[in-house]
Amino acid sequence: MFDYKGIHLYVKQWLQLLLGFILIKFMSEEEKDAEIIALRSQVALFDLKVINKKIPKPTVTPAYRQLWVLLSKFYSRWKEDLVIVKPETVIRWHKKAFKLHWMLKSKKRGRPKTSRKTIEFIKRIHKENPLLSPEKIHERLVDLNITDAPSPNTIAKYIPEIRNPPSEKQKQSWKTFLKNHRKEIWAMDFFTVPTLYFKVLYVFIIISHDRRKIEHFAVTTNPSSAWVAQQIREANPFEKKPKYLIHDNDATFTSKLFQDFISNVTIKVEKTTIKSPWQNGICEREVGLLKSELLNHVIPFNQRHLEYLLQNYLKEYYHPVRTHQGLNCQTPILSEKPPKTKVEDTKLVSKPILGGLYHSYKKVD
Repeated sequence: MFDYKGIHLYVKQWLQLLLGFILIKFMSEEEKDAEIIALRSQVALFDLKVINKKIPKPTVTPAYRQLWVLLSKFYSRWKEDLVIVKPETVIRWHKKAFKLHWMLKSKKRGRPKTSRKTIEFIKRIHKENPLLSPEKIHERLVDLNITDAPSPNTIAKYIPEIRNPPSEKQKQSWKTFLKNHRKEIWAMDFFTVPTLYFKVLYVFIIISHDRRKIEHFAVTTNPSSAWVAQQIREANPFEKKPKYLIHDNDATFTSKLFQDFISNVTIKVEKTTIKSPWQNGICEREVGLLKSELLNHVIPFNQRHLEYLLQNYLKEYYHPVRTHQGLNCQTPILSEKPPKTKVEDTKLVSKPILGGLYHSYKKVD
């Protein structure tokens, strides 16, 4: 059943907000200044009572959440004027709304769920034939003329014990390869970023293992093998290219078109094992870094805004300023070291990056 009362309150709240916006349009500058002073005084009194626990902290409404998600984009000083909740909460509201948006949008789409009877059927066949691989079980079912025989991947999903974990020898072999060829390895991967209006953008990055440098990044709404091939060309000007390129089992990377392209440019591809993100750990770590240090604090408006954010983060902060433990606390792009000084003799001049999210520092005499 619909919660008609809740919908009525939600619509009423938005109508009140819209009415307030309309009234502001007809107010003079003096009237606006007076109203701002009046409202700020009331908010300050209200905030003081909440801090002193004389009144309970109010529960925010859906209309309030949506309003502040929009204000976070259009109003530069929204963090300073936010009283009831923290700025991080507004970012969390956007992520929650994004998940709800796509859950409702894709509610009736996607693959149908595997029925309980099919799962029991798969487990029975495997129990009676423990030596058969998922592919052979699928072939047996097809040979029995079963029209809706589950695919090998579906079969493997419900008998995971047949997939043996990598042995210590296999782990050491891969680690030895990464260590011996670190200066010749690049890695690539995709990750998604939701925009303010819940549009999904795909970010493609290429990182070198030697200095953790982001060799290339690009943003698109529709990734394809041809598009990725073009990004590889742009990342390799003047025949600058790695000897090895690591990627996962994404269909975009494993397609025949892309594999033929890579072989033509004489780059050796090393594909990671399924469900083994540790084999592409540096690239996976970089994706987590971009999210935790940048995208978890800023909501991109569109593709152009996201490209601007990434460009500034990499150019102004990540490459010249951010240090890495794996590089002995050095930055990806080395710069000339300033003279040694003690703390009491050090004077620094700071430069804000990304609107003050980070700062770079320079010694002065």
